[in-house]
Amino acid sequence: MNTKNLFKRQSIYHGLATLCLAFVISNSYGQEGPAASLKETFKDDFLIGTAPNGRQLSGNNEAEQQLIISQFNAVTPENLMKSQSLQPEWGRYEFDQVDRFIAYASEHNMKVNGHTLIWHSQLPRFMRHMEDIDSVRQFFEGHIKTVAGRYDGKVDSWDVVNEALNEDGTLRNSVFLRALGDDYIVEAFKLAQEASPQSKLYYNDYNIEQPKKRAGALRIVKKIQEAGVRIDGVGIQGHWHLGRVPMEYIEQSIQAFAALGVDVMFTELDISVLPNAAGGNTAEISQTSGYSERLNPYPDGLPDSVQQALAQDYEDLFRLFLTYRDNVSRVTFWGAHDGQTWLNNWPIRRRTNYPLLFDRNLAPKPAFYRVIATKSDE
Repeated sequence: MNTKNLFKRQSIYHGLATLCLAFVISNSYGQEGPAASLKETFKDDFLIGTAPNGRQLSGNNEAEQQLIISQFNAVTPENLMKSQSLQPEWGRYEFDQVDRFIAYASEHNMKVNGHTLIWHSQLPRFMRHMEDIDSVRQFFEGHIKTVAGRYDGKVDSWDVVNEALNEDGTLRNSVFLRALGDDYIVEAFKLAQEASPQSKLYYNDYNIEQPKKRAGALRIVKKIQEAGVRIDGVGIQGHWHLGRVPMEYIEQSIQAFAALGVDVMFTELDISVLPNAAGGNTAEISQTSGYSERLNPYPDGLPDSVQQALAQDYEDLFRLFLTYRDNVSRVTFWGAHDGQTWLNNWPIRRRTNYPLLFDRNLAPKPAFYRVIATKSDE
């Protein structure tokens, strides 16, 4: 399908969306919720997810909880299931917060995506300088078996391996690659398949819509499949920048992964509206920059022109997602509202970013209504 044709009636869509927006924009978020629900709007198309943290599920902010419950039917724990949180000391696991998270999701009929079993970052302190092959393998096997086994059937899916690729599509020089060799990803999926047979298994990464990195991800999927091991899907993270969402590459990637018989998820979606201090389009959390006012241009609010540009990017994305609804099984925003987003502090701390569909007051933004309008325009 030609992406240009998909969006050639953009001005008409914009007008229709504006009419919808004028009708409902006066409704701010409160006890009744906004005028529409993302999860209800797209219930026949794909899951709509968010990434709550432990504080958000504590019950201390009723409006925030109501936002999450009313808008989303899938949740990915932002940090709770990363290995440094789950296994802070060798062999000692702390499951209480994750157990509460899963119970919360079950109570509110939300699918849980377990994030993540194997990742080179946010490792326990004891792993940070470990190079001994036997010790790395013991951690690798033990962590997957223990965590995936405990939550088999309680999580809908696992990000089995996260961010294993360099930008050129080669394997990242992680502790797991150095100690276990380039078959470690296949081995991780095999262990997860054995420990958690009732859960779907995904590979998750950023920039894998880009051709070189996409090729690396396709090689990973094929290698797992050729080994006779199960892989159910690929998560494209979707950390993009205003006005530079790579629509053509995204479409090509959906087609390429679907051709291998795996589902496609957009797993960590946000669109930064601030100057890109990191350079390129990376989500590598180790890359940080110093603060400057020039790189934080909207501390007191987002200009309407930028709001509308953000709304247009989200509208275009969701039109594409709907075109490929048979292949896209979940769209997860990396955060519920602008006050929570990690992009307020990365790659520069203390910035004010506006990358999501709800603002800091939990009110729906123009982008929310434009996304909702994509369904009524079909």
